[in-house]
Parts: sequence; structure tokens; C-alpha cells
Amino acid sequence: MMRTSTVVLVHGAFLDASGWWPIVLRLLDGGHRVLVPPVIGRSFLGDCDYIRTFVERVDGEVLLVGHGYGAAVVTVAGEATNVTGLLFIAGYALDQGESIAEMRDRFAPDEASGHLVPALFPGDAGTRRTELTVAPDQFARLLAQGLPSDESGVLAVSQRPIAASVFTERASGVGWRAKPSWGVVATEDRLVSPQLQRFGYRRAGCRAVMELDAPHLVTQSHAAEIVQLIGGILEEIAAHG
Repeated sequence: MMRTSTVVLVHGAFLDASGWWPIVLRLLDGGHRVLVPPVIGRSFLGDCDYIRTFVERVDGEVLLVGHGYGAAVVTVAGEATNVTGLLFIAGYALDQGESIAEMRDRFAPDEASGHLVPALFPGDAGTRRTELTVAPDQFARLLAQGLPSDESGVLAVSQRPIAASVFTERASGVGWRAKPSWGVVATEDRLVSPQLQRFGYRRAGCRAVMELDAPHLVTQSHAAEIVQLIGGILEEIAAHG
């Protein structure tokens, strides 16, 4: 019997797990096993540790998929022994010891960086830390071009903030060095540079890279294409590893 992996989807910054719904719906309809854990966004390494622990609790093999910031998380969490492959979608495929900020600063500033709204939130021992969201009136233009206005409007006012400090924490591991990987470039991405995406995927030695004429929320605008890609990856892993 051909073995099949559970697909674990890891969301990115300014979103929550529900943002995967168009892909989850199609994967479930196709009979795939799918899990979509939350990412808190207060500590990069904390998110990596949580996702790795979550993955290690899964019975059997896992295809680990990360979008945006979630791609950086799965880079590290992908070292879990039951992970059979990594799929990076419009995100950061980091190297060992590299931070998101360092990788991002290799390239021209993304358009969204000028529209991030800072706010303070309580930290440890009475300290105050900074979290970021995208200006709601710019969200559709910067992340969700082409999506229905009612959908992008809901996403804009229900953002999950991310701590500014996560961008300077360094990757403590690199799953793609020992696991096969694949990538999706969103060519119209205004949050994560398409050039950055291509660079990271090339450096990670991705077996294949799909380019889609899509915004950062390619997971919603091009869900069918991504599900087809996931299906092909699962077949390749099952047949060859």
C-alpha cells in the first residue's frame, strides 16, 4: 500500500489558521489528512518549537507547508524526524543562523513595509513590546489584490498581530538541508519580495518551483493550483521519498 503523509499547513503573519480554508476544503474533499495549527507570532523560535512539537505528535509522515512567515517557521520545524518534505509558499526559506530581517534586507524594501502599524503590548516583567499589523485600508491592495472586497475586508479587520522582535531572531535549524523541498513564488507579492522568494528556494535546492501571477495571499487566490501541487508532491514522496 502506498504511504501518504499528513499535510500540516502553517499560516503566516497578519493571518490565522482560518486563512487556509480554500486549500483545506479542497484537500479534505480529496481525501487527504490535513492539520492546521495556530502560530502565535510572539517569538519566532517559540513558534518553531511549537510547530515541531505539534508535528512530532502526528502519527506518521508529514508534508510541512508554510506561507509567508510560516515558511520561516517550517524551515526550522522541518527538522522533525517525521517530516518527509517542505513546501514554501510566498515566504522565507531561511538558512542556519539567519534572521528574517537579514534575508529581507538583501533586497529592495517591499511596498508593505511602509504601511505597517506599530502598537505596544505587555511583555515580561512589566516591559512593553511592539507588535505590527498592516494598515487596514491598505490590506487589500498590499496582500489581497484580486480577492473579493468582502473577503479582503474581513481579513483586514481580523488580523493577528506579529511581534516586531520575531524578525531578528535567528533560525536554529534548517529542515531543507536533509529534506526535499518545493516552492511557490507569488509574482505580485507586495509583502515578501518575489526576488527574495526565488533566492531562498534556489538556495534551498527546491526540486521544483511554481510561479503564479498572484498576491501574497496566493493561498486564497490560487488555491486550486496549490492543491494540485500538493497532490503531486505527496505522490512523489510516496513513490520516491
